Amino acid sequence: QITLVESGGGSVEAGGSLRLSCVVSRATWPSDYNYMAWFRQGPGEEREGVALIDQYNITTYSGSVEGRFTISRDNTKKNMYLQMNSLKPEDSGVYICAADWRGLGLSPSYAYWGQGTRVTVSS
Repeated sequence: QITLVESGGGSVEAGGSLRLSCVVSRATWPSDYNYMAWFRQGPGEEREGVALIDQYNITTYSGSVEGRFTISRDNTKKNMYLQMNSLKPEDSGVYICAADWRGLGLSPSYAYWGQGTRVTVSS
């Protein structure tokens, strides 16, 4: 059973930057986290896929963050990152790390989830 732990959330003003991290532990097989993604969820909103990266470092972004956010991973350290620049108030929410052995795109159907880290962007 994979464990995912996020960190790096916080409060920033619009236009600022944050870097989120997700650490993978207790994975039996590296293929269990072939696909890793960041989702976010605002109050009363559905979980929204933000970005994903596969084991070949091929990335996909939602239209709302493309050009501002960068997802990356370091498989030797079992870490995944999300560099968020030019943050907007609408980027606020709980950012949640997810992993799966299947290619699910940005659908919220991943097998493994972290607890999330909160991001607040003030105007």
